[in-house]
Amino acid sequence: MGATVEQFEQAKNKLSTLKKDPGNEVKLKIYALFKQATQGPCNTPKPGMLDFVNKVKWDAWKSLGSISQDEARQQYCDLIGSLVEAEGPSSAAVAATPAGSQAAYKTLLVTTEDDITTIKLNRPAKKNAITTEMYNEIIAALEQAAKDDSVITVFTGAGDFYCSGNDLTNFQLQGGGGVEEMARRGGELLR
Repeated sequence: MGATVEQFEQAKNKLSTLKKDPGNEVKLKIYALFKQATQGPCNTPKPGMLDFVNKVKWDAWKSLGSISQDEARQQYCDLIGSLVEAEGPSSAAVAATPAGSQAAYKTLLVTTEDDITTIKLNRPAKKNAITTEMYNEIIAALEQAAKDDSVITVFTGAGDFYCSGNDLTNFQLQGGGGVEEMARRGGELLR
């Protein structure tokens, strides 16, 4: 059985933690496996002969033939895993642990390296839309960054998006209190 969608998403996130450039051949393989895993076999027209970059990418994707999306997902996860493993232990392995806690953040990846704390919003499937839980985790991550030796804190997002804004499910009426109570709680959270 191939890798699950969740494992595939985790591999995509791990890709951004690589410190060393794996080289063009490996990057083309990553690209091709990603396309095969997300879209299936190559079905786009071949780019023109002077469109060098897209032609090479197309050739890499086309070379995978008709392997299934599940198999491509598995190969993608295996390849990313081997690249991460080859780099040895990294700060990503200790990511997301708040001070004084053994529990990892659920919606953030937090790393500190070279006196720089990086807080990465980690809901790529939802375009990193911020939930109430994320607001609370961001507060905890910022408090931790204020206490450690980092000089600067950087916010970024996993996947193709930084952040699409608030997750609109935050604004569904839950329990009693109505709109006024929900607005009050939202204001407190932002403060």
